[in-house]
Amino acid sequence: MRRDSVPIARRHVRAVLTQWKLAALADDAELIMGELATNAVQHAKGVGEFFEVELRRRNGVLILEVSDSYEWQMPEKRDAAPDDVSGRGLVIVDCVSDNWGVRPRESGKTVWAHLAINGRKAAAPAPANPDTAQGESCGVA
Repeated sequence: MRRDSVPIARRHVRAVLTQWKLAALADDAELIMGELATNAVQHAKGVGEFFEVELRRRNGVLILEVSDSYEWQMPEKRDAAPDDVSGRGLVIVDCVSDNWGVRPRESGKTVWAHLAINGRKAAAPAPANPDTAQGESCGVA
């Protein structure tokens, strides 16, 4: 996997969304794809050392996926310290997307994110502990 694959993946997303007449989603979709692809390049080392990008539309949702061959560790959102220079990718994906997750596959995993095509973000679930809720903002330190 090469770092120059990440901007290629972002450009692909913009080109496809423009062709699908969904250019209004391109900025958010490019940001999400850039973060997911960067994670694959930085962390996914496995059989074949590749990543694949897929975009689909289904029931008013744009689905962005990055699949890689690394099957031994599933990504998790974490809190980066203020001085950390990395570690915010999935926090950004969580903030920008309507939903995201990870699923294993035969060789590796797929990290996916959803964006509503109609532009209305789905309501966020209520926090388990209202005292620690950050409100409507989605800050990245």
